[in-house]
Amino acid sequence: MHPINIKEKLSKFDTKWHPHQIAVVDDMQILLAKIKGEFVWHKHQEQDELFFVQKGVLEMHFRDKIEIVQQGEIIVVPKGVEHCPKSHTDQEVHLLLFEKLDTKHTGNVVHEKTQNFYPKI
Repeated sequence: MHPINIKEKLSKFDTKWHPHQIAVVDDMQILLAKIKGEFVWHKHQEQDELFFVQKGVLEMHFRDKIEIVQQGEIIVVPKGVEHCPKSHTDQEVHLLLFEKLDTKHTGNVVHEKTQNFYPKI
């Protein structure tokens, strides 16, 4: 048990769209990710996801709307809802993610951006 410095952990990687695990709480994992550009349309049939914007502005695209998530704000994507995260104006965005351990990176879609392993940092 020790404090986790999020800024320090974010400084340890530069890869985009490749989350890194920083903690596990029961059956939930806490991930850090850096994103830039557009991700992949997908959904998680059995899991919710929480996105907490640490830096930048996140656009969360849904089929019927776009939600703008500012630094310091969170958005929860309910299970079964198709979504596509995107950085606003192509700037780099830093995210803290909360999701179940069995959540697949790109949900129901296999894509070149799909990651099957989240390194621990």
